[in-house]
Amino acid sequence: MPRGTIAAALVAGALLWSGGLTVAQQTGSEAEAKAMFDRAVRALKANEAAALSAFNDKSNKEYHDRDIYVFCYNMSDGKFTAHPNPAIMNTDVRDLKFKDDPFGQRAFDTVKNAAQGGVSTFDYMFPKPGSTEPVPKRSFETRIGDQACGVAYYK
Repeated sequence: MPRGTIAAALVAGALLWSGGLTVAQQTGSEAEAKAMFDRAVRALKANEAAALSAFNDKSNKEYHDRDIYVFCYNMSDGKFTAHPNPAIMNTDVRDLKFKDDPFGQRAFDTVKNAAQGGVSTFDYMFPKPGSTEPVPKRSFETRIGDQACGVAYYK
């Protein structure tokens, strides 16, 4: 096999391998989501107003990393109090649906029926950013006072 062909094959292989690593690093892992969730719970317990402000600050990397972020909603009216998408703010979590799945209502009910401060997991299907194909997603959620907060990741 000519030397140029071997070199081209090696370069192509290296690009494919490194491209796979890049794709893998574009989404947060379960461990990263859980660590962010744990930080958020501590912050919420320490000072709710300061925590919600930090959760809504998109430049705060403790609570925003690639596709994982902290979201919160008020248990009395279901309205979002923290979310990186400003269009979602002050909308009702119970209105969120994907196709025929009212996952927002299911998430609200899961947290509502859980013990205060307990950790609930919630599974649903949702497209990754830039896609329309739904894939499995899981969120860790808890209720502290009147706030329900969580962090989700793609499984």
